[in-house]
Amino acid sequence: MSGIDSLTAELRCRMRFGAIGNGERDTTKCGRVTRPAGFTALSAASVATIVSEQQEADEKEGLAAEPSQTPLFHALESARYARQNQVRGIEAETSRRLIAYIAGPQTSIGSIDIPPFVDLLDDVKAGESLDLMLHTPGGDIDQAERIVLLCRKRVKDAEFRVIVPDSAKSAGTLIAVAADEIVMGEPSELGPIDPQVFITTASGEQMARPAQSFLDGLTEIQEKTGDGDLSPAYFPLLDKLDPALIDFCRKAIKRSEQFAAAFLKKYMLKDDPDRADAIASDLGDVKKYLSHAAVIDSEKARDLGLNIRFLEHDDPLWRAYWRLYVQMRLALGTPDMRLYEGRKASLLV
Repeated sequence: MSGIDSLTAELRCRMRFGAIGNGERDTTKCGRVTRPAGFTALSAASVATIVSEQQEADEKEGLAAEPSQTPLFHALESARYARQNQVRGIEAETSRRLIAYIAGPQTSIGSIDIPPFVDLLDDVKAGESLDLMLHTPGGDIDQAERIVLLCRKRVKDAEFRVIVPDSAKSAGTLIAVAADEIVMGEPSELGPIDPQVFITTASGEQMARPAQSFLDGLTEIQEKTGDGDLSPAYFPLLDKLDPALIDFCRKAIKRSEQFAAAFLKKYMLKDDPDRADAIASDLGDVKKYLSHAAVIDSEKARDLGLNIRFLEHDDPLWRAYWRLYVQMRLALGTPDMRLYEGRKASLLV
C-alpha cells in the first residue's frame, strides 16, 4: 500500500481533527464516532483551509483581532490555534521556519508520514532555513531518509536543524545526524542506530530483536560446534536463523551505518570524514550500547563529535520549545497517534 493509500485509510479510521461534534472515538469500531445531532466532523481539506484562513487573519489583522471563524468553532479549535501562534512566535525569534513531527510511543516512521511532511513543507520557501522539532521512537530507515531528503531539497544550501525536546531514537537519531546542527536540552536524548528485526514468537506476539543478535547467535553456535557434532539444544535456534534472515541482518546493519556516515560527511562533518565514519560505527555498536533504548544525552552526543547546541533549562528559547512540545504531546489522544504541525498545516492522525 502506498503512502497516500495508507494515509487515506488511516484518516478514515483514526483521524481526530478536533471534530466539531466533540464526540468520543470508539477505537474498537475503527473510528466510528457518536456525535450530537447537527454536528459533523471536519475533512482534512476543511482543516487545512481553516488553519490557512486563521493564519491570514492573524497576519493581516493582528492577534487581538476577532477570528474569522464562528465563536464556537474557534473555541473548539483553540488549542490548535494556540500552538500555531507559538510556532509563529518562535519563528519570529529565530528567523527560521519551524515544523514539528511529534509521534506517540506506539508509532513507527513509515510511508504514511510522507504526505503530511509534504504538506508541512508547502509553506517553506526554497532556500529558507528550517528547524524540525522531532519526537519519535524510530521506524523504517528508508522512510526516514525520504523525510531527510524532503527537508534538504527544500532548504537547499540553507541550514537544516533538528530540535530534540525529548527523544529521537533509532531512525529518529538518523534524521537528527543528517542535520547541520542538533538542538538539545536537559531532557533530550538520541539513541543507538542498530537496526531491529521483528519476529513472531511462539505465542504469536511481535517482538523486536537487534539484527546483530542474530549474527552473534550464529557465531556462538559456530564457535561452540567447531568440527564436532552440533548439540540438539541449538536446533530451535537454527530453525530461526535461515540464510535469508542472516543476509538481511548483515545488510540492515550496513545500511544504517552508511546512512549516518553519508549524511554526516555531506553536512554536519563535511570537513572531517574520518570522524563521520567513526560516529556512524559508534552509534551502531551493540557491544557499547547493550540496549537499543540506551540514552545518548547532549553531553554524550557532543563527546561523540556531533554538532550539538545545548540550551539550558532557563534559556527563553528552550522554554518556548518545551512549552510547545508538551502541548503537542498532550494533543496526542492515544499512543499510536502522531501530530504534524507548522504555522500553516496541522494534521493529527
